[in-house]
Amino acid sequence: MTDALVIFTPSGKRGRFALGTPVLTAARQLGVDLDSVCGGRGICSKCQITPGYGEFSKHGVTVSDGALSEWNSVEERYKSIRGLTEGRRLGCQAKVMGDVVIDVPPESQVHKQVIRKSATQRDIVMDPATRLLYVEVAEPDMHEPSGDFERLATALRDQWQVNGITADLALMRRLQPSLRKGDWKVTVAVHRGNHDAAPRILDIWPGFHDGGLYGLAIDLGSTTIAAHLCDLRDGAVLASAGLMNPQIRFGEDLMSRVSYVMMNPGGDVEMTCAVRGAINALAISIAAEANIAPTAIYEAVIVCNPVMHHLLLGIDPVELGQAPFALALSGSLSLDARELDMGAVNPSARVYILPCIAGHVGADCAAVALSEEPGKSKDMVLIVDVGTNAELLLGNETRVLACSSPTGPAFEGAQISSGQRAAPGAIERVEIDVVTKEPRFRVIGSDIWSNEAGFDAVTAITGITGICGSGIIEAVAEMRMAGLVDAKGLIGSAEQTGTARLIPEGRTHSYVLHDGSAAGGPKIMVTQGDIRAIQLAKSALYAGARLLMDAIGIDTVDRVVLAGAFGAHISPKHAMVLGMIPDAPLDKVTSAGNAAGTGARIALCSVAARNAIEATVGEIHKVETAIEPKFQEHFVNANAIPHATDPFPELAKIVTLPHVSFNTGGGGDGGRRRKRD
Repeated sequence: MTDALVIFTPSGKRGRFALGTPVLTAARQLGVDLDSVCGGRGICSKCQITPGYGEFSKHGVTVSDGALSEWNSVEERYKSIRGLTEGRRLGCQAKVMGDVVIDVPPESQVHKQVIRKSATQRDIVMDPATRLLYVEVAEPDMHEPSGDFERLATALRDQWQVNGITADLALMRRLQPSLRKGDWKVTVAVHRGNHDAAPRILDIWPGFHDGGLYGLAIDLGSTTIAAHLCDLRDGAVLASAGLMNPQIRFGEDLMSRVSYVMMNPGGDVEMTCAVRGAINALAISIAAEANIAPTAIYEAVIVCNPVMHHLLLGIDPVELGQAPFALALSGSLSLDARELDMGAVNPSARVYILPCIAGHVGADCAAVALSEEPGKSKDMVLIVDVGTNAELLLGNETRVLACSSPTGPAFEGAQISSGQRAAPGAIERVEIDVVTKEPRFRVIGSDIWSNEAGFDAVTAITGITGICGSGIIEAVAEMRMAGLVDAKGLIGSAEQTGTARLIPEGRTHSYVLHDGSAAGGPKIMVTQGDIRAIQLAKSALYAGARLLMDAIGIDTVDRVVLAGAFGAHISPKHAMVLGMIPDAPLDKVTSAGNAAGTGARIALCSVAARNAIEATVGEIHKVETAIEPKFQEHFVNANAIPHATDPFPELAKIVTLPHVSFNTGGGGDGGRRRKRD
């Protein structure tokens, strides 16, 4: 073997390189976002990478122990002086010696990932599980002997109607000094247990204490992890932060991660450690942003899909990868933070995890239901949480149904030729003139369009690096509206469409969105393969919606809510042109922002809300797309743009799609496979 396949995550970029090529060199040639300041001398440590080993079925590669060159003296010197996280290598020193999957951690990326999961303004009736209570405790009496803790429990019962209080040994050691220092007056942080669980003292302070009491609402997604730091006294969001889920290096989608566990003994333990470490890092960073101590965080609520749920808990997710998709447990959980290795927060902190609805519809979907309340809607609403694994809710006050659809990572820029995660420099908005076929676009980090004055100056720092999920959706939809793509998803030739931006690539054609090669930048194109990836993703999403509509017996919905951080950045018109969502009046297609995160915040701030969603989950009917016989039929029909059979009358009121077909003529074969001679 003279060369090897190198795959970078989370970008998904790949290429073959001669053995002995430094990882940093491979990254630069592929346009991977890997930082370096010292010119590859092993001084700056900016190019740290994490190699993955084992079988990666998603990428069709098995990584052996010798995939990278051995640890060298430069790395050893750096580690001894400044430290290097276990498993990390320096990209400038590690050389490619075999097929390898390499993760570029967030701190090694020049253009930091944009985690677009800000908190949505929401009025919440405060009823937190954890609160501060000031009590005056009776002093010891030789004539009526009792323990200090028993008298504290009596005071809580009499003054606050808190019965059956408990505490761990660590708090017991601090109890007597606190009571005496406070002259028998103390403030305690009390956590009310769910249902019949006994309330628990989490912390104690001498005298009156009105210091901070904070909680984390965590949305643990397959691609990103986002958190909101909330004040448990009034629900205020003090800071929001996020980072990439480090499990991406084991597989971009959920089934890839399940497959990794199947193929690599101990793979589930690897992923559990990775995600718990990320949550700790997120807790520390968000606390620093709000200028509080992480130990002031006394509670967390976590929402996640079923695979993330099991991996977070340290449960093997293999059963979720095969019918009947059995969960190890589906109910809500209330745990000590220590059980999840959350050492960054207060040692006594409690963690609540919302219930899962079914094997592929998780606690994140339950959180969306808590936030958006489809069961209270007068009209028929479809709620779509767009992500690597889309989750859908359909219903009204009569009935609510749910399902999941495996859309894959294409909507987030993965599996796209020039695709990338949302970061400064990524194209996020696209328009194509229907007459000239010329594009204009906007990139993350700039509000100026590419054909406007000042664009070059504004983007000089970030460059134009690729196209993210919202950008590729708009690009494909705009190509369809401009007559560059036909209803079947085939891209025309320059002769058929009248634009030199369409260039031949083998037996297909690609549309040049931006050519920065003259200045050493990338040529960003939309290829036939990109169109196909988007078709597959949107077809899965639409087919899931149609199955829910079939189950209720309707052909149209009254309104559509796009949930999720990504959903907040999708243009409703472009989504409908693609056929991602059923036809509806555009003014009835709205964004709910990060609804799962909002649901987590509501649960964090309200015990009543936790009880309500636990009851609601039992009433939601789950439709299993994997075994529904009509899923394949709906999926195939949804491959067309917007659809092969379903009418889109509301869309037709605002958009006229050209009747073009690129099956024959015009140079090339328009995407058809040639017959073998």
